[in-house]
Amino acid sequence: PETLFQAASMSKPLAALLALVLADEGVVSIDADVNESLRSWKVPPNEFTAKQPVTLRGLLSHTAGVTVHGFPGYAPGTEIPTPVQVLDAEPPTNTAPIRVDTEPGTLWRYSGGGYTIAQQMLEDVTGVPYATLLQQRVLEPLGMSSSTSEQPLPARLHERAATAYRSNGSAVRGRFHTYPEMAAAGLWTTPSDYARFALAIQRSLRGEAGTILKRETAEDMLTHIMGSYGIGVAVAGAGDSLRFSHGGANAGYRSNFVAFARSGAGIVVMTNSDNGAPLAQEIILAAARVYGWPGIAHQVITPMALAPATLDEYTGTYHVADVELTVTRDGDRLMLAQDDGEPLELVPTATDT
Repeated sequence: PETLFQAASMSKPLAALLALVLADEGVVSIDADVNESLRSWKVPPNEFTAKQPVTLRGLLSHTAGVTVHGFPGYAPGTEIPTPVQVLDAEPPTNTAPIRVDTEPGTLWRYSGGGYTIAQQMLEDVTGVPYATLLQQRVLEPLGMSSSTSEQPLPARLHERAATAYRSNGSAVRGRFHTYPEMAAAGLWTTPSDYARFALAIQRSLRGEAGTILKRETAEDMLTHIMGSYGIGVAVAGAGDSLRFSHGGANAGYRSNFVAFARSGAGIVVMTNSDNGAPLAQEIILAAARVYGWPGIAHQVITPMALAPATLDEYTGTYHVADVELTVTRDGDRLMLAQDDGEPLELVPTATDT
């Protein structure tokens, strides 16, 4: 229970919560132009920002038109950039510049880069380093005593950290990567600690005394904006099935959580392998079946036979964000492999699905 995992993109809901806590206090506005608050860096103006400004609401809901999907992290022994260097892709950054290339508010597109802008804004407004700010305003109030966004992970916590594993079963060199993009990917936590975050949102939605968010702010967080997203979390269902969730994928870690807005039910699954996502999903589906959770069930599919020439059209190498995927044909089957991991069968359910 004390083992630490990288939450990866499950860091984002905590960053969104931090922003909303500060918004409730009037420290920030989630609907104002972020350049009014940024001091150490500015969103470069262009024809897109001239039409609509970039706001915290847009950054936290992936609707701000910002680039850079995710981050590969930095192996031990390599130089770690500052967040400002990451924003401009200055050496030793290993990702592209974070820029606005679409009119804000017109498109849902997942962007860890947007959360890095939000991280810098929250630091600039408060004058407090992000990891310290999250610790003081979110982790400590929620009793998340086994969580930190300190990057690199402090040496005193190394013995508690789960070693990360690649899809072929080999350990990540140096055990795990460092992520200066703390708001997007830098949280270290335990499943039990992360559940305390979900419980805090549920209590805020009930309007209980002493909750971390105002009730109306918690409702706003779980209000659909675009692309199945609210503020910081994916939102699905309605009524008794209304639920919020997020997944996470860092080098050698895969995790997921889902929590129901009204009932107080939920689950957090964290794994230390690139192969962990299917396992986490099966555990969530099993829990949903045992506890009778609405809206979560195994998807029943009907396979469709495709002509060999059609199958051949899908073969090749694909780049999705920072991941390389290879599709090959094995007789009348299509197989998908990530890096050098074990291939998985792709089952056609339609001519284009």
